[in-house]
Amino acid sequence: MTRKYDAVIIGAGHNGLVCAFYLARAGLKVRIVEARDTVGGAAVTEEFHPGFRNSVASYTVSLLQPKVIRDMKLVDHGYRVIERPISNFLPQEDGGYLKLGGGLEKTQAEFRKFSNHDADVLPAYYAALESVAEVLRDLALRSPPNIGDGLKTLIDGARQGRKLGKLSLEQQRDVLDIFMKSARNLLDNWFESEAVKAAFGFDAIVGNYASPDTPGSAYVLLHHVFGEVNGKKGAWGHAIGGMGAITQAMAKVCRDAGVEITLEAPVARVIVDGGKAVGVRLTGGEEVMADAVIANVGPKLLYEKLIDPVDLGPTFLKRSKGFKAGSGTFRMNVALSELPRFTCLPEPGEHLQSGIILAPTLDYMDQAFVDAKAHGWSKKPIVEMLIPSIIDDSLAPPGQHVASLFCQQFAPVLPDGRDWDAEEGKAADVIIDTVEAQAPGFRQSILGTMILSPKGLERKFGLVGGDIMHGHMSLDQLWAARPVLGNGAYRGPLKGLYMCGAGTHPGGGVTGAPGHNAAREILADRSFFGRIVRGR
Repeated sequence: MTRKYDAVIIGAGHNGLVCAFYLARAGLKVRIVEARDTVGGAAVTEEFHPGFRNSVASYTVSLLQPKVIRDMKLVDHGYRVIERPISNFLPQEDGGYLKLGGGLEKTQAEFRKFSNHDADVLPAYYAALESVAEVLRDLALRSPPNIGDGLKTLIDGARQGRKLGKLSLEQQRDVLDIFMKSARNLLDNWFESEAVKAAFGFDAIVGNYASPDTPGSAYVLLHHVFGEVNGKKGAWGHAIGGMGAITQAMAKVCRDAGVEITLEAPVARVIVDGGKAVGVRLTGGEEVMADAVIANVGPKLLYEKLIDPVDLGPTFLKRSKGFKAGSGTFRMNVALSELPRFTCLPEPGEHLQSGIILAPTLDYMDQAFVDAKAHGWSKKPIVEMLIPSIIDDSLAPPGQHVASLFCQQFAPVLPDGRDWDAEEGKAADVIIDTVEAQAPGFRQSILGTMILSPKGLERKFGLVGGDIMHGHMSLDQLWAARPVLGNGAYRGPLKGLYMCGAGTHPGGGVTGAPGHNAAREILADRSFFGRIVRGR
């Protein structure tokens, strides 16, 4: 059976839903085909132990574009995010702790426990970071200039560089530092306390299979601070009902706009005819034909598994194979009989509503990466724990709790031919031991777990190499070069083929920006002027 649409989207993750909404709002006939039995991609809420639900992959909110929230009217469909009272809590090896967030003065008071200098320079550091973050916020909803488009490339590049050109010389130096330096180099220039540097440096390794000493890791740090919650820049929060509440609301908005969403419909192949993507063939045999084929999956999955290599040609295929993916992420969801009690701060408090980071220094983070390269995973892994059930009683039975454990560094592919399916239990034990060392009794309070190794993340969510960003966020894979220079403005190498996922600008996280931007480019191509310019 063959049906024809204006657009077919591969994958009902949040970016696919956002893209579908904007296309349908413009009057296009849109169909989404999703391999899993639910929408949301990695932004889903699932029951992982009887009576316990959690955001099992993506687990916290900040980067979702306010424009997308407004345009889709998500608040009218139950979107509600509660901001963390403080950002992060870091137990220290000497028995102390550091809290980050809750306002400038509160954070400075915390910093003074470690360094008066660091407390004094904090406002200037925030100002420097914010000036660069503001440029990124401006670029997030803009399509990168597409190399090869002639005069249009030059015009687009000039327009997007205008705001950067208005920065002062010192601010431009900050931009250069952030894009080129390692997180350690950047933070060493500002701070003297190892605890303070760790508090900021953690963001540099989130979803990044790298050391804080890796050049370019400072940019990953910045990528995680250009969002906002409820209008407060840089804040993070919890979506009531979990991340799945957001994507379920998006799906409802899409269906109301006329989008067809087909679940349990994995794509076997993108159909190419005469150098043009004309539809998809599902594993069940159905062919869905469309004027535009839009991939909300990572570039590695799209170009190396869903398209015949003959259709791509050797040059593009070589470039695609060179696209780096694999984020070193290991996710656990844990059902708890009680709240953890940290030795350094045992009583319940605001610290349990924050991101609890078990990585006290940059040296600790670097060693975790060294261990992972040598042995497959960290002997002392980096762990961020969130306990959303403290503020969202829909997730666990009364008096009990769920915890998200986001862990780094774990090799996407284990050395020596070992397989994650056989080894994940051992890695999970190391993670639990790491928490137990700071919160005695944690292991005994565990009622059930969901374990997702890098291989498990790939199998469940299609994240190749377990890469939560759909590809490294390195300088050679950003902006107009994400995923490949010359195909960085959401258009694939075949006519009629587009990309709308995190493997395109501005990258990973639950942002909605790639979906928003891709829809704009697709609609532009359908216009009379767009067809003339691009020959589509």
